[in-house]
Amino acid sequence: MARHPWLAGAAIVALAAGNPAHAQQQPPSDIIVTAPTPLLDVGEGSLPYPAQTASDEELERAHATDLTDYLKRMTGGVFVNETQNNPLQPDINYRGFTASPLLGTPQGLSVYMDGVRLNQPFGDVVSWDLIPKSAIRSISLVPGSNPLFGRNSLGGALSIRTKDGVSDPGFEIEGSVGSFNRRTMEAQAGGATRSGFNWFVSGDIFDERGWRQFSPSTAYQTFGKVGWSDTATSVALSASYADTDLNGNGLQEQRLLAADRTSIYTQPDNTRNRAGLINLTARHSFSDAFSLSGNAYWRRIKTRTYNGDVNDDALGENLYQPSAGERAALAAAGITGFPVSGETQANTPFPKYRCIANALLNSEPNEKCNGLINRSATDQDEWGATLEATLRSPVMGLGNTLTVGLSYADSSADFAQSSQFAYLTPDRGVVGVTGPGAFADGTQDSENAFDARVDLHGRTTSFGVYATDSLALTRTLRVDLSARYDRTTVRNRDRITPGGGTGSLDGDHVFASFNPALAVRWTPSRLFGLDAAIAQTSRAPSAIELGCSDPASPCRLPNALAGDPPLDQVIATTLEAGIHGGSDRHVAWRVGAFRTDSRNDILFVADDASGFGYFRNFGRTRRQGVDVDARATLGRWTLSGHYTWLDATYRSPEVVNGSGNSSNDGPAPGFDGTIAIAKGDRIPLIPQHIVKAAVGWRPIDLLTLDLDMIAVSSSYARGNENNAHQPDGLYYLGAGSTRPYAVVNFGAELHPLKAVTVAVQINNLFDKHYATAAQLAATAFNAGGSFVARPFAAPVIDGERPLVSSTFYAPGAPRSVQVSVRLRL
Repeated sequence: MARHPWLAGAAIVALAAGNPAHAQQQPPSDIIVTAPTPLLDVGEGSLPYPAQTASDEELERAHATDLTDYLKRMTGGVFVNETQNNPLQPDINYRGFTASPLLGTPQGLSVYMDGVRLNQPFGDVVSWDLIPKSAIRSISLVPGSNPLFGRNSLGGALSIRTKDGVSDPGFEIEGSVGSFNRRTMEAQAGGATRSGFNWFVSGDIFDERGWRQFSPSTAYQTFGKVGWSDTATSVALSASYADTDLNGNGLQEQRLLAADRTSIYTQPDNTRNRAGLINLTARHSFSDAFSLSGNAYWRRIKTRTYNGDVNDDALGENLYQPSAGERAALAAAGITGFPVSGETQANTPFPKYRCIANALLNSEPNEKCNGLINRSATDQDEWGATLEATLRSPVMGLGNTLTVGLSYADSSADFAQSSQFAYLTPDRGVVGVTGPGAFADGTQDSENAFDARVDLHGRTTSFGVYATDSLALTRTLRVDLSARYDRTTVRNRDRITPGGGTGSLDGDHVFASFNPALAVRWTPSRLFGLDAAIAQTSRAPSAIELGCSDPASPCRLPNALAGDPPLDQVIATTLEAGIHGGSDRHVAWRVGAFRTDSRNDILFVADDASGFGYFRNFGRTRRQGVDVDARATLGRWTLSGHYTWLDATYRSPEVVNGSGNSSNDGPAPGFDGTIAIAKGDRIPLIPQHIVKAAVGWRPIDLLTLDLDMIAVSSSYARGNENNAHQPDGLYYLGAGSTRPYAVVNFGAELHPLKAVTVAVQINNLFDKHYATAAQLAATAFNAGGSFVARPFAAPVIDGERPLVSSTFYAPGAPRSVQVSVRLRL
């Protein structure tokens, strides 16, 4: 394929531009929804391409586990990296930009629910497990050619609209059981009165054992809304609460994964979220031409994590046979059973006694303990408000709609973290040690002692003003001018090392950006149209990125923070163009091209093999590609297809750590070294090709059958940023990339009674073995699963020995079957 396919779209735009058709294929004169805003209450299917919309009925028919499952299977241009390997914690990627629940992941998508930005203040993460699926009325995925959603909307924005008693009256309950001991329950009820009052409540329960070892998860979500409306005014007050307890045990080394796909590298990897949100929305139309809308919200999020990990600092060290002094410390502590001689790597697959002794002596537990228990606690409070005014008034006789908005958000976050030394057990668990040296606080009598403690208070305020003007030059030609100004202030205060400077988190940072956009749409008929847009978007560095950006004081992520020289905000410019067509309401298609160039992209640069590193600005990156979308309804058949070619590359040279990469410049194989990223190297974890297809058939009125497929090409592993890794079978294992895969899912619904639906959903119908993400890193275990600190006795260079590095994969779930029954009254 040509390297610059977007140029064809740009050439078309130079001739004309148009208003693309949407799923409903309304006539041109009816299309009044143009550039969506955070508060714009669009109807299902009301946004034109390249935006994508879906209704609650579509989520229901797909039998999606949650919102992310629907996006992964049905939404064009979306793919997942299941780095956490929990069904409620995926990284959602759209056009190569990410919305992730993992702290430290650069976030490039914004997510809104009823005008509330769900990206959290500390780290801009998105906790998908806090979004109640039963409360979703519709979703809209808007590309990055619209800056009106503000911060983090580099690749686009996902806007969620919730149900109310007018849209969803009645009562519904659904329960399901299936593979991995998964059990779910969803219930909702709503109603409205003639006086204008309406109410809605819903609740979701998710519980499973998990398909991998030690991976149970539970999630409870509730939502409620009361409202009142008349012909001119609507007011609604909603509240939601979620309590989730999730285990996702992450990536697994390739040899161990091949031996047992349910196996885990270490455990536990637990995240506990509790969150509440209150949102007041209102809208009043003063006339047919002028209206005001706004919202005010408050939310609180409490997150606790408990992770058992390998201590990479122990790799290459001697963890066996306690010395005389260590044996004396063990005996004094009343510990028995330790070897007095002869303990070696060959006869001790899981050493522990030197770890216990060194913690008691506060000497070198950072080198003699092969495990770590990492704990964190994050408490966040945020309040904010948005106000929009819309004026529909002709300009020089031309139809014109002007929207102006203001937004403000104020948040505070407290983040505390600790690392306790531990030793690994045969079930890949960790047992924490006690004593003066039990915690990584930098006091150990070791040249490599590190301080992993964090106690940070951060406050972030953000003010935004935006406007969009949509002018109908003719009945078929419309021009949209949009712009947004954001000013974000981040104030960090370190409770452990106050005062600023190296090692201190104290800092005050201000980021401001003005982002304009221009869109043109030409729709000469329902059957043909052109669209084009160019826009600038931005994101300010988050508190965690600012707290880990000092090369002189690298940190372990997501387990610690360090000093904070300033980072620049990311600026992205998106150019997009497309052509669409269709036939009345039954067929719609679009072919489009896009390019997003980012300046000052934020990259986490590894500092050494132990996992330490820091954030820094990267120069330039590019994500460009082609989207092809088509859908049709032909009698009792429904067909849809999406194809995305995505070319995501670095556009600036850079040197980063490459300890797990065979092409690094270390002194010998297996040693730490750096790799050089060249212009044109592909960005890891982003595939070049994404194909989605779905077919639905209703052979009789009581039965529907659905088949959908996801096909994704290979992507490079994180750590293989130079795309040059080659395994040698000795020091470096694995290809350094994922393999292409295709997964097919099947669903069926039977309606024996009008109010009853019985459904079955089979995911991964053919039980395909695949992986959605990969990483290069040193491995702590041999092919048999035993811990090995020193895989090679020589060579010894500067006191260090070579290690074995491997490709770690995020395995996809095997075939699963879920049976559900739904009752609606």
